[in-house]
Amino acid sequence: MSRIGNKPIAVPAGVEVKIDGQKITVKGPKGTLEKEIHKNISVSMENNTIKVTRPNDETLNKSLHGLTRTLINNMINGVEKEYTRELQINGVGYRVAKQGNNLNLTLGYSHPVIFVAPAGISFDVPNPNTIIVKGIDKELVGQTAANIRTKRPPEVYRGKGIKYAEEVIRRKEGKTGK
Repeated sequence: MSRIGNKPIAVPAGVEVKIDGQKITVKGPKGTLEKEIHKNISVSMENNTIKVTRPNDETLNKSLHGLTRTLINNMINGVEKEYTRELQINGVGYRVAKQGNNLNLTLGYSHPVIFVAPAGISFDVPNPNTIIVKGIDKELVGQTAANIRTKRPPEVYRGKGIKYAEEVIRRKEGKTGK
C-alpha cells in the first residue's frame, strides 16, 4: 500500500475545498487553484479531511495514488501560504532589475534579457544579485525558476551565471591546476 497516498489531508481553517467529479477547486486567502484528477482515482471529503483512494493495485493506479494526494496537499499549502524559490546571480556585471512585473536581466550578452512573468507569478528583487520567485502553484514556481536559470546556467570554472540559492556548484580547476 502507498504510505503517502493513504495519509489523510487536513484542510486548515480559511481554506475551502470543492470536489466536483474529477475536478478539485481549492480556494484560500492567497488565491484559487483548480486541478483535474485521473478518472481511476477517487477523492472524498468528510469532517475537513480529504481521503484519496484507488480502485485496485494495478501499477498505474498505485503510481497515481500518492501523486494525486501530494498534488492536492500542495494546492492546499499554496493557497494558504505562497511558495517561493530564490535564485542568485554571480558574475562581474551580471545583475537583475524589476520592470513592472517583468525582470530585466543583464547577463553578459550584447543585449538585456527581458523575462516576462507568467500569470500567477510575482518577483521580488531585494538586491541586484537575487531573484525571489513567488506564487501559489508549486509546479509553476519551480518551472519559472528553472526557465530563468536557463538564461545563463552557472559555469564550472568561475561559477558565473544564475543558480538556485541552495545549489552547490562543483568547481573545476583550470589549465594551470596541476
